[in-house]
Amino acid sequence: MASRLIQFVTQEGADAVALVADDGAARVIGDTRSTYELAKAAIVDGGSILAEIERRGLGAEVDVMAAFTDNRLKTPIAHPDPAHQWMTGTGLTHLGSAEGRDKMHRDLDTADRLTDSMKMFKLGLEGGKPVAGGAGVAPEWFYKGDGSTVAAPGADLASPDFALDGGEEPEIAGIYVIGPDGTPFRLGFALANEFSDHVLERQNYLYLAHSKLRPSSFGPEILIGELPVDIRGASRIRRGVETIFEAPFVSGEANMSHSIANLEAHHFKYGLFRAPGDVHVHFYGTATLSYSHGIKTEPGDVFEIAASPFTLPLTNRLVRLPASIGIIRAL
Repeated sequence: MASRLIQFVTQEGADAVALVADDGAARVIGDTRSTYELAKAAIVDGGSILAEIERRGLGAEVDVMAAFTDNRLKTPIAHPDPAHQWMTGTGLTHLGSAEGRDKMHRDLDTADRLTDSMKMFKLGLEGGKPVAGGAGVAPEWFYKGDGSTVAAPGADLASPDFALDGGEEPEIAGIYVIGPDGTPFRLGFALANEFSDHVLERQNYLYLAHSKLRPSSFGPEILIGELPVDIRGASRIRRGVETIFEAPFVSGEANMSHSIANLEAHHFKYGLFRAPGDVHVHFYGTATLSYSHGIKTEPGDVFEIAASPFTLPLTNRLVRLPASIGIIRAL
């Protein structure tokens, strides 16, 4: 039986955390106001997150669907200081994921050689799942921002007005908290929308870093324990009452060219990412992009990502916001 964590606001307006079972039954975790605080306590106690929950005990039942409908579900973990929450990811990690990227770059290449994207993807196929342990070939890596850039489940994803595109990337994200001695602890996994600017990236693949500096969303649940090797779901875009895009969304190691352990090894090998108390949300990549199917998103479009064993979908509405740097002054 799998278990999930949600953060939510009670009908009385208090912050709370609940444990959700496979059948959807949920109960409040005693004396707990945040997943972050719960995870830190489990690390200090030296046990598992489920052992910490058992120690605290479970209380009243929670109507998860009512909280979902009322937009009372929060991002499933958040550092109290957003500057200590890293939003990062890896690309070209899924079987088939290079196809969409290669389509964007093919017209910049010649027919007799591989694009840089396909070279990176090929490296992953050959060495992304080391069988002897340790780290294999390094994946593509990118930075998205800190915790201040995160949109809660059900909230708006704001594309800046200088953006050329606002496109979804349905993914699984790993959720990590760094222990007092610098050890990374994986709390679990969440559905995620690694929102990006694909038109900008198409202009030149060296714009990848710029194209990733956009908000993102993850949740509403954290799946505790190991990730199933074969995850299957769907990615949709709704425009009003019409569904303008729907495609299968697959993840898990059976559908990946890299193992999760390899992605983790290459992220956390940097001491910068092992600062005690920090939270890391790391996007594992995708093979599904509406952009690759010719979809041009518009403000008001709603992204929906759903996959078993997650019981709730991740939904966000696209909006555009003016972005101003103000006046830059010399000191």
